[in-house]
Amino acid sequence: MSESNRDLLRRFFVLGYDDLRARLVRRLGSSELANDVLHDTWLRIDRAPPAGELRSPGRYLVQMAFYAALAHWRGDKHLVTLSDAKTAIGLIDEAPDPERAASARSEVEALRDALAELTPRRREILLMSRLDGVALRDIAGRLEISQRLVEIELKHALAHCALRLGRDVIQRFGPRPRKDSED
Repeated sequence: MSESNRDLLRRFFVLGYDDLRARLVRRLGSSELANDVLHDTWLRIDRAPPAGELRSPGRYLVQMAFYAALAHWRGDKHLVTLSDAKTAIGLIDEAPDPERAASARSEVEALRDALAELTPRRREILLMSRLDGVALRDIAGRLEISQRLVEIELKHALAHCALRLGRDVIQRFGPRPRKDSED
């Protein structure tokens, strides 16, 4: 590493110390480990082999810190799990695991079946109300029925879907509580 790159990294390290430390504490879950890693990172700046142009010193420094964390874990445990390594370098896979994905697909399919079993009017009311966010009085106007009938149909539709999905329904029907008037 050229002397200018080394100086640049030292400057980024000092100026961004608090941010880097906070990031490491968050990722590593320990302020003590973060302090150790920061110390190792500082030493690595001096020991780093020569490199070419340093395009993103901040990113390079973060990467050095995560490699220092991996080395620290290896030293402590002699073995780092793949999950630990991914966590350390920020490669956590946010995608659901296969079991959760299969469960979600199954639930969507059950909801699709439950919706198909509804009468067309109930399905339309449920979709307008819950997916499109249309107010019950507007649904009543569109379908040319009373708001009370819309509420009853929606209640039955939700109960049916809840039963098919094995869930509880929290219902909020009717007019909202009145705010205190300024009379």
